[in-house]
Amino acid sequence: MDPLSTIVSLLRPAAAISKPISAKGRWGVRYDAFDAPGFMIILAGEARLAIDGCEPLRLSRGDFLLLPKTPAFTLSSGEGVSCEPAAPLNEAVRHGEQDGEPDFVALGGSFTFERVNSPLLLVLLPKLIFIPASDGRSTRFRRLIELLSEECTAEHPGKEMVIHRMLEVLLVEALRWQGADRQVPAGFLRGQQDPALARALKAIHADIRANWTVAGLAGVAGMSRSAFSARFSEALGCAPIEYVARWRMAIAKDALAQGAKSLERIADDIGYDSASAFSTAFRRHNGCAPGQFARRLT
Repeated sequence: MDPLSTIVSLLRPAAAISKPISAKGRWGVRYDAFDAPGFMIILAGEARLAIDGCEPLRLSRGDFLLLPKTPAFTLSSGEGVSCEPAAPLNEAVRHGEQDGEPDFVALGGSFTFERVNSPLLLVLLPKLIFIPASDGRSTRFRRLIELLSEECTAEHPGKEMVIHRMLEVLLVEALRWQGADRQVPAGFLRGQQDPALARALKAIHADIRANWTVAGLAGVAGMSRSAFSARFSEALGCAPIEYVARWRMAIAKDALAQGAKSLERIADDIGYDSASAFSTAFRRHNGCAPGQFARRLT
C-alpha cells in the first residue's frame, strides 16, 4: 500500500457518531476540548466557528471540517453572540429558536481511531482540515458531500451503514486534499508534498523490514545525506531513522493489539534480527515490554 493507505489502515477509522445539527435565529454554543476526532458537514445555511488558537471560520453550505484532535471551540450564528456551554451528545441537537424551519443544518459527529496508535499517528496530521465548497479543487469532494447529504435526508434500507462508510471515504479524501495544501504544517502530509521525500517515505512504508540508513534513504531520494536529513527533519518534524523506528513500533503495537502473532514473527515482520532485539527496542520506545503492553489491552 502507499504511505497514506498504511497510516489510515493502522488508524482503522470508523464513524462513531453522526447526528444532525440544526439552528434558527441568534444562537451560540461552546464545547470544551474532547478526546475524539470531530467532523462537520454544512448541509444548509451559515455559521461562525471559532477554534481556540485559530482564526474564526465562516462555514457555508457544502463546507467540510475535520479536527483530528478536537480542541475547545464555539459555534454560533455570528460574531458577538453569547455562547452557552454544551456537551457532545449522541443524538440530534437544535440550537436557538426551537420552532420553525431551521436556517442552519449540518451533519456533525466524531470518528473513532484505533487507540493503540492514534496518539502517534495523529501527530503526523494537521490540527485542522477545512475544505470550503468554494475552493476550485473541491469538485470531487463536493460530489461526495452531495451523495452523503442525499443519504441523510432519505430513508433507504441500510442508511446508517452507508453513512458510516461514506464518512470513512470522506476522511481519506480530506487527507488527500489537505496534502495538496502548501501551507500544511510539519508532518506526514507535508513530507508527501516533496517528491524526493515522498520517494523515501514510499520506500520505508513498502519495506519496513529493510535495514534503512540515512545514506540509503538519501539515495532513494536522490539527495546528499546531509541535505536529505535536514529536509526530512524540517518537513516531518523528526529525523529519518526516528521516523523508521516510530513506524516499526506502530506496526508492532497494532500486531500486539490483534494478538495473532508471536514476538518472533512480529520482530521479523518489522526488521529485527530476534525477538530479544525487538523487545529491547520496544521497551526503549514505549517504556514497557511487548508482553506487558499487550496485557494492558486485555
